[in-house]
Amino acid sequence: MRLLPMSPDKPWRSIKAQWKKDAESVGEDFSTFANGSYAAFDALTKDGDNPTLYCLSDGERIHAACQVSRLMMSKFPTPILRARFIVVSPLYELGVADAGQYAQTMVALFSGIVWLTRDSMTAGHIRFFLKSPADAQYFTALRVVTELSPFSAFTVDGALIECSMKEAEVPETAEMA
Repeated sequence: MRLLPMSPDKPWRSIKAQWKKDAESVGEDFSTFANGSYAAFDALTKDGDNPTLYCLSDGERIHAACQVSRLMMSKFPTPILRARFIVVSPLYELGVADAGQYAQTMVALFSGIVWLTRDSMTAGHIRFFLKSPADAQYFTALRVVTELSPFSAFTVDGALIECSMKEAEVPETAEMA
C-alpha cells in the first residue's frame, strides 16, 4: 500500500462513495455512520482540492485517509510532520476486515508518514494521532530504538505517537585529485 496525496482523479467525494458502498454492503446506514467520523474531511475539502489530505491506497481501493501537515512547533528545532484526522474504510470499522488487517493498515499508514519525512515533506519529527489509544499496541515494537531503526526517539502516550528521525546519512563526496 502507498500513501498518496488526495488528487483530483481520486477526490474525497469519490472515496466517500466507495466507502458508502462498503458500509451499505453490510446493511449499515451510511448517512448516520459517516455523520461524525468524516465531518473533518468534509470541512477540509469544502473549498476544493486540499493538498494536505493523503490516502492509503493499494491501487484499487482506498483503505484509510488522513490530514498531513508540515509545520514548526516550539517543542522541536526542525519541522515536524503531523498526521491527524485518520479515517478508515467502513470495512475495518464494521468488522468485515479482521483486527490483523486493521493493524496492517494502521502500520502502513504510519510507514507512509515516515516515508514522507524522507521524501516530499522532509521533517525531523513526527506527531501521529492514532484513532484510539488502543491502536498504540501496534507500535510497541518501535519503542525500542535499535541501530537499524529510523528513529532516534519513539514514544506513545495515549493516542499520540511522537518520534524523532535519525539524521539521514549523507554520502561522502569523492575527493578531487
